[in-house]
Order: sequence, then C-alpha cells, then structure tokens
Amino acid sequence: MGSPDFAVPSLHAVAKTCDLQAVVCQPDRPAGRGRKLKPPAVKVAAEPMDVPIYQPTKMKDGTLRDALAQHDLDLIVVTAFGRILPKDVLDVPRMGCINVHASLLPRWRGAAPIQRAVLAGDPTTGVAIMRMEEGLDTGPVYRMVETPIEAHETSGMLFERLAVLGGDVLAQMLRDVDTRGGLGEPTPQDDAQATHAAMLSKAEGAVDWSWPAARVIDHVRGMDPWPNAFTARGELALKLYAASSSDQGAGAPGTVLAVDGRGMHVACGTGAVCIGEVQPAGKRRMSAEAYASGRPFAAGERLGA
Repeated sequence: MGSPDFAVPSLHAVAKTCDLQAVVCQPDRPAGRGRKLKPPAVKVAAEPMDVPIYQPTKMKDGTLRDALAQHDLDLIVVTAFGRILPKDVLDVPRMGCINVHASLLPRWRGAAPIQRAVLAGDPTTGVAIMRMEEGLDTGPVYRMVETPIEAHETSGMLFERLAVLGGDVLAQMLRDVDTRGGLGEPTPQDDAQATHAAMLSKAEGAVDWSWPAARVIDHVRGMDPWPNAFTARGELALKLYAASSSDQGAGAPGTVLAVDGRGMHVACGTGAVCIGEVQPAGKRRMSAEAYASGRPFAAGERLGA
C-alpha cells in the first residue's frame, strides 16, 4: 500500500522477496495545466506486475477490507499510502501491517517527517519499520537505520535517498521473515520523546530574515521542492534556492549586501546567507546573479514584508 515515488522502492522490495498479491494506492488525480488524470507512481510501477490494483475512494465502508480479505494475506506493507487505515483493514493480514516511515521514531511522527527534519536542522534522520496500530505512527519498531543529513541536502534530495534506503531495509526484513517464520519482537516507542511532523502549507515557505543565518539556510533546504521558500521584493514574490553561509558582513535583516558569482548575499538576524538561485513569479528558475543583472538591487534594498 503506497502512492508516490517514495513508495516505489518498497513495492519492488515486496515483489522481489514475497508473493505479491495486490497493490493499493490513491485514486488517479488531475494534474498539470490540462488537469488530465494522472496515476500514482506506485500504480505505474505495479501495472506490469500482473496483480490486482485497488484505488479506494473511501476507507471505512468495508469495500477495501473485503477486497483484501479475499487474498488470504500474511502481511500488508504500507509506505507513504497517504490515508489512515481503519481497524478492519489493519486486522486483515495474519501478521498485521507494517509501515516504512522516514524518520527515527518517535521523532517526527506524521505526514512530513523528511521536511521537518531538514527544517529543524537535524544532523541525522533515517528509516523505521514499525507495526501499525490505530494511533498516528505510534506502533512499536522492528527495525531502524540512521543516516546523516548532508549540509547541502534539500528535502527532495533526502526523499530520493531515504526511499532507496527504505526499500533496502524492508527487503532485508522480509527475507528474515522467511527464515524465522515471524516478524520478531518490536521495541515500543517512548511517547515522551515524540515530535509531530505536521503537513506543510504554502504560507510556511515565507522567510523571516530576523532568523539566524543557519535557520534560514535550513528553511530554504527544507522547503525545496515544495512549497519552496520565498520572500517579498516589493510587491513581488521571489522563490529562493541553494542557500549557503555568507561572509559578506552584516546589516538590517533582509538587506541585500552584495550579488556576485555565488549568489545574492542577504543579512539575517545573526550572520548572512547566500542565495544561489531564485525564481521570480511567473518566470523560470535562474541564478541570483542572472536575476540581479536584469533587475539590479538598489543600495541598502531590503527583502521581506
């Protein structure tokens, strides 16, 4: 059970190590300028596998439970499915349901664990495989693998890396199930250490230049590729990418200190950052230097509300 690109390595792990009986994903959704229906990445990857593909629009009317019950399942694997499973679905397989979650549980339970880890400046993250229960990512953990978050990594880069890591950890666990005849004994989470990874909103992308430079850098990384960090230049919005530290001095928060081959240097509450690339509203993404050559900054010009 999964929907986006992140879940495709988990699908392949199940297909290679188990007798894959069925695939469940979100319904096709309108996408692009033409609003044509676009299938989830998991559906596209599963179509050549010659198994039933279910795309339920409702989770609690018993239809999905009845469809899965006819397959006599040992186990359900869930990766980024995008919906909360009701108890009647959790109870279908003999060994229960397991979830591939992109964080070091109990840190960052919820919908956006990868982005929240980057936004918080966490030095490490990882993948946890837990037993699913009715709570939000509260189940005991079977396996957990840690990996560092690199200084340059955006949420998008980390998505790709953790998707592969999740598939690898899942495949190893499923191979071990074959040899042991069971899932093993999971470790309960410490609820007192839990943090919540709330879904992102577009409004959260706004940069507050009074933040320290390190936080602005983490913010730009964490909001890439969606919803994107942005700031105001007058009445126009400017999306920000490729942030790094700057040694161009200090000024009032939001002041553009200089523009050079590295990018646009902007003063923060503490220190300064260099923004390597920008995207003006309705325009393509470009280097900050190229943008400033077409729309030069006045001396002492400040960004932000």
